[in-house]
Amino acid sequence: MAISLYKGQKIDLTKGNPGLSRLLVGLGWDTNKYKGGADFDLDAAAFLLGSDGKVTNDMDFVFYNNLKHYSGAVTHTGDNLTGEGEGDDEVIKVDLSKVPPIISKITFTVTIHEAEQRRQNFGQVSNAYIHILDEANNKELIRYDLGEDFSVETAVVVGEIFRSGQDWKFNAIGSGYKGGLRSLCLDFGVNV
Repeated sequence: MAISLYKGQKIDLTKGNPGLSRLLVGLGWDTNKYKGGADFDLDAAAFLLGSDGKVTNDMDFVFYNNLKHYSGAVTHTGDNLTGEGEGDDEVIKVDLSKVPPIISKITFTVTIHEAEQRRQNFGQVSNAYIHILDEANNKELIRYDLGEDFSVETAVVVGEIFRSGQDWKFNAIGSGYKGGLRSLCLDFGVNV
């Protein structure tokens, strides 16, 4: 049975799961009833960060226009333009055995595409979550439901996996940003 986390909680991923290497990071959401005339297009992304909390180069940013990290450690399975249907809306695969030693954490985010033009924000999004599964057996290891704490934000840092000695841990973050994807990129050191 998966462990449900709350905002700010950190938990071991690999210590209690010997041999765990390949993860499926699923992100999902629903949109509230909205008559704005435009569909919601939410996008998941991963930032591979050094110890300073910044990317080592722009290729450490994995998203719909860069689906695979050069190391093979992180792969985005593709952009879901509508978020329709049940289950995960977007999935990012992580192979912990391939993460370069210079990378100390991988941060997972969700942004609203063209949020300002479409007058959309995370106050109009519900049931947002991140969960991590063991790819070997599809067993859900952890789940973090974000709740309804957002209003004008157009980007959310959902959570991160980070090195702790020889092990990896997960941190449930749930922190909102204004400024969408551009704001996140600037904060994490991606040239935009």
